[in-house]
Amino acid sequence: MKCPVDGATLVIADRSGVEIDYCPDCRGVWLDRGELDKIIDRSMAQTPPPPPPQQARGYDDPGYRKKKKRGGFLEDLFDF
Repeated sequence: MKCPVDGATLVIADRSGVEIDYCPDCRGVWLDRGELDKIIDRSMAQTPPPPPPQQARGYDDPGYRKKKKRGGFLEDLFDF
């Protein structure tokens, strides 16, 4: 099969059991119908689930600190 971009001969590679056509010259990749879905399904099976979200901190939490508002240049020079 020829590359639609530059006319070079496409090379077939096997990635996780899916045959991918790619051009060694322009590095373009072409997939047949359903191959992208197979790649996505197999990559989702390999990635671990995301960690559970952390609880938000409130005012009563001992680790909570209110952010100090940044003042002007006078605060850098003088202690108020």
